[in-house]
Amino acid sequence: MRGTSGLQKVLYLIMLVLGIYILYKAGRILLDSGAAQRALDSGEVQRNLEDAAMRTYAPGYTAAVEGRGMPDWLAGWMRQIVPVYSFLAEEKSKNEESAQETQTEQMTGAQETQPEQTAEIQETQPEQTAEAQELPTREAASGAVISEQTLAQLEDFDYLLSHYYTVDEGTTADAQLLDADALLQKDLRLARDPSVPQILIYHTHSQEAFADSREGVTEDTIVGMGETLAEELRESYGYNVIHDTGTYDLVDGVADRSAAYDYAREAVEQILEEHPTIEVVIDLHRDGVDGEKFVTEVDGKAVSMIMFFNGISRDSADQPLPWLENPYTQDNLAFSLQLQLAAEKCYPGFTRNIYLKAERFNLHLRPRSLLVEAGTQMNTVEEERNAMRPLADLLQQVLSGTNAAP
Repeated sequence: MRGTSGLQKVLYLIMLVLGIYILYKAGRILLDSGAAQRALDSGEVQRNLEDAAMRTYAPGYTAAVEGRGMPDWLAGWMRQIVPVYSFLAEEKSKNEESAQETQTEQMTGAQETQPEQTAEIQETQPEQTAEAQELPTREAASGAVISEQTLAQLEDFDYLLSHYYTVDEGTTADAQLLDADALLQKDLRLARDPSVPQILIYHTHSQEAFADSREGVTEDTIVGMGETLAEELRESYGYNVIHDTGTYDLVDGVADRSAAYDYAREAVEQILEEHPTIEVVIDLHRDGVDGEKFVTEVDGKAVSMIMFFNGISRDSADQPLPWLENPYTQDNLAFSLQLQLAAEKCYPGFTRNIYLKAERFNLHLRPRSLLVEAGTQMNTVEEERNAMRPLADLLQQVLSGTNAAP
C-alpha cells in the first residue's frame, strides 16, 4: 500500500507540472495561430485553449475520450488535476448522444432533426424587417416563386448540401448533380385531367407497419397510408389516382425483400403500359431505424415526419452505375427538391433531409417518380395517417406550380 501511495504522489506531481506546461504551450499556440482572437470573438476561450493544448501536447491523455481506454484510477486523477479531461469526456458523451439522436437523418447519423428548434429561434423568426419581407422574387419555369435571397443561398453548393441533403456513404454528390437553379427551373406541372389516371401510388414494401398497427389489418400498414394519400388527392384536389396494393416483399408467405424492387418494377411497368396517361409514380414506404421516432405538429395534430429519397445511380467514386441507368435522375431530384422547399415554407419541420443513395429504386419509370419514407416503426397509425394530408398538399403545389420557396 505504501508503494502504491508513493507512486500516486509522483504521478500527481508530474500531472500538476504537466498541466502548467500544457496551459503555457496552449497559450503560445493560440497566440501564434490567431486562434485566440477567434476564441474571444466566439466566447469559447477556455474550450479552444484546453482542447488545442490537450490534443497537441498530451494525446495520450485523450486516449479515453477517443475510445482507447484508460485505467479508472488514472482517469480519476486526470479529472482532478487537468479539468480539460472531464470537459473532453463530457463532449465525447454529448457527441455520441447527438449522433444517436440524428442517426436516421443519414440512416448513419449525419442529419439534423429539423423540428426541434429552440424557443429563441422560434421567437425571432416572425420578427422580420420590412426589407426582409419585401425581398425581390423570381418565378422559375416550374411556376415556383423563389426569393432572390433563397436562390442565392441554394446556389451555394455547400449550403445546399448541408441544409437539404443527406448523402449515403455509398454514393457521392457534386455541384453538377445538385445544381439548384437547374432543378428549380424544371417544369413539373401537370395539366390535370380527372377523366384519366395520372398518378400511381404503390408500395415496394407492403408489409411495413407501425407501433400500434393491428395484426392483419391492412389499413394500419403503409398500404393503408397509401389509400389515405390517394383519397386526399382525389377528394381535395380532383386527381385521378390508381393505388396499387400489390405485395412484392413476400415469398411463400414469408417476408423477403431481396427481389422486391424487381417484382414491383414488373408490376408497375405493366400498369404504366395499361395506363400511359400516368405521369406521377409514388413509392410510399415507412422508414425503419432502431429506436427512432420522427414526429412533429401540423395544424395542432401530431404527424409523422417524411423524407424524400433519391437513388442517383452513381457510386462513391462518382462513377455512374450503367446497369442502373436512369435518364430521369435530374427530374427526380427536381421533384424532391421542389417538394422539400415547399414543405419548408408551408410545413416547417415536416420533412427530414432528402436522402441520396447509390441505387436506382425504380425511379427511372417516369420523370416525376418519387420515393417517400413516412415515419418509422415507432410512429403510430394516427401520426402516419395525419401526415398524408400535408404530403398531398405539397404534391398539389408542385404539380400545379403554386409552390413557393421560403
